Amino acid sequence: MNNTWLGLEGSVVIVTGGASGIGKHVVECLKKVGANPVIVDMSVETGSEMDGAYCVKCNVADAESVQAMVDAVVAKYGKIDALVNNAGINLPRLLVDVAGEKPEYELNDESFSKMFNVNVKGVFLCAQACAKQMLKQGKGVILNMSSESGKEGSQGQSAYAATKGAVDTFTRSWAKELGKYNIRVLACAPGIMEATGLRTAAYNEALAYTRGCKPEDLSTDYSKVIPLGRDGKLDEVGELVSYLVSDRASYIAGTTVNISGGKSRG
Repeated sequence: MNNTWLGLEGSVVIVTGGASGIGKHVVECLKKVGANPVIVDMSVETGSEMDGAYCVKCNVADAESVQAMVDAVVAKYGKIDALVNNAGINLPRLLVDVAGEKPEYELNDESFSKMFNVNVKGVFLCAQACAKQMLKQGKGVILNMSSESGKEGSQGQSAYAATKGAVDTFTRSWAKELGKYNIRVLACAPGIMEATGLRTAAYNEALAYTRGCKPEDLSTDYSKVIPLGRDGKLDEVGELVSYLVSDRASYIAGTTVNISGGKSRG
């Protein structure tokens, strides 16, 4: 990607959950186009660097931690040009374990709260804190990471899908509230992606049980479910995010951009 075309040189872009998975690739793509991505994650230490990117430790579900993160970024760079609300958690769970064989994979208060705390409360807290700084600056971009499941629903992932549905609604509402202040709010929704390195054996076991199969039988034949016949590449998401937070996308707001190979209807 040409780093002059996007005009992101020197832009300060916070990426929550930026130390791994999709977030890590978003950081890498932003660096390639000359931006200053900030890795915000529980696994890093404030003031350290990861692959040349400044790091801030933060629990996105804790208001004090989020404000301390924003303060640290502003102290370092003097501004926040964009926030990529990427941090998230997915725990496969059934509404009812009809077979009654593994009640630990039935949705309960603990698993429900974990997902909503990070995926919904965390998105709200980070957006609010960054928006207050952007209002002082007179401009900014908030990009929320949604998911195809938020539009389609997902067997064994109803709570996760619900959190992403909330993210889409946040996006449309906040765009209406903040657009008049030159702050764009939008989202992107990845579909089935290549391996992020975050899926553990325990996750695959839970997902397989919720879908009535064995872990080794989880489908990887994407030609049957994705019109483009393959999974998405993490860099494709990173490049889309880089475009969306740039001024090249200056008239895109209040919408969720799907990146799902044609699989999603929404």
